[in-house]
Amino acid sequence: MKKIKEQIVVGLDIGTTKICVFVAKMNENNKLDIIGFGRSESHGVLRGEVFNIDKTTEAIRLAVDQAETQSGHKINNVYVGIAGKHIQSMQNRAILTRSGSHDVITSDEVERLRLDMFKMATNPGERIIHVIPQEYTVDAEHGIQEPVGMCGNRLEGNFHIITGQVSAALNIERSVIKAGLTMTGLILEPLASAASVLGDEELEAGVALVDIGGGTTDIVIYHDMKVRHTAVIPFGGNIITEDIKHGLGVMKKQAEKLKTEYGSALAIETSNNDIIRIPGLKGRDAKEVSVKNLANIIEARVEEIFEQVSFEIKSSGFANQLIGGIVITGGGSQLKHLKQHVEYITGMDTRIGYPIEHLDKNANAAMRSPMYATSLGLVLLGFEDVRKNYIEEYEEEEEVIQQAPPMADEMQANATHQESVYHAHQEREHVTTKNKRSWLDPIKNWFRIDAEDFEE
Repeated sequence: MKKIKEQIVVGLDIGTTKICVFVAKMNENNKLDIIGFGRSESHGVLRGEVFNIDKTTEAIRLAVDQAETQSGHKINNVYVGIAGKHIQSMQNRAILTRSGSHDVITSDEVERLRLDMFKMATNPGERIIHVIPQEYTVDAEHGIQEPVGMCGNRLEGNFHIITGQVSAALNIERSVIKAGLTMTGLILEPLASAASVLGDEELEAGVALVDIGGGTTDIVIYHDMKVRHTAVIPFGGNIITEDIKHGLGVMKKQAEKLKTEYGSALAIETSNNDIIRIPGLKGRDAKEVSVKNLANIIEARVEEIFEQVSFEIKSSGFANQLIGGIVITGGGSQLKHLKQHVEYITGMDTRIGYPIEHLDKNANAAMRSPMYATSLGLVLLGFEDVRKNYIEEYEEEEEVIQQAPPMADEMQANATHQESVYHAHQEREHVTTKNKRSWLDPIKNWFRIDAEDFEE
């Protein structure tokens, strides 16, 4: 069994505007050491969903090749993100009636309760992506976070269930397979973003994470360390670019540059006299664009997006319990004055989320950008999966070890008896035992456990 710190985890973010690959190790300080990175433009994805498998596959291969060259590591297994307007969430309850009320509740019973949720009927064409525990009830005791070790006849669990279209998941999987990779896990992208930018205090106090991507704006609400609500708004940074393109009559590349370099989410913070000159089409004069007009276009679309965000927060039922306010991340979070505008619209404290807490201090500064929050979160959750599998394997091996001694003692006793008979026979026959090899040695090796197998 490899130590966790020797494991290499790869996160693959298939976004609307870009495809990113991060190859990472976990260092001795439990920080991500990025050993490889690849990025390519995304041409086969629309609003978070793969619509052209061949183009997406080509972009994945390009990003993977870059990451392999940089890391010197052959990439086979990847943790992949999923998003899109097809993502939905709901709450459901499961019940387990136990046969022995005096026996303590085991982790296997709790896990069985969760796995039963995957058997729940969904709408045609949908599949369950995640089942996230909320709280448990043992007999009449409510609000239990960890029921393992308690006694009771009836175990109930509340679960947050996230579903998505089967076709959307299959298109992602086909793209990954055609690129020569194996999809180790499929993870909802806002959960990945939350893993990279939110702290434990925020998760406990209550916080709404808003990830503004190219094609969608993803929302996940936490309270008391639990996911309480998830939603996807089918608008992102690209719709703002399109508004600028049509509103100012410029090319798409020019609109994107105007947004990122001169754009503002608050028109009141710009001057009426500031003018930007951009090159005209071939044979035509340069075009002049007012910074105030640019800001007005951006502000209108940002206001529309965050009115929907505010609606989702209120719909969750936790609007008055989010002490941590709102955390904005993703590429769209880099708009100037966005924080101030969001606070004005929602009336909630807001900050921009940077994925720096889990990165090694020597990480490239560019990787600390909010646009890579999802990619780094996929790697973090990948390591959580590796750690979980490690613990399960360790417990299985530990159980075998605990069961082994009675058998080993019995075999040792039998072997000792046989060996004494053997020695007595040797004495009678006057045979030297100087170079004798005991037949017990293979049995001893049978039960020999190497301590290194259990190092973390």
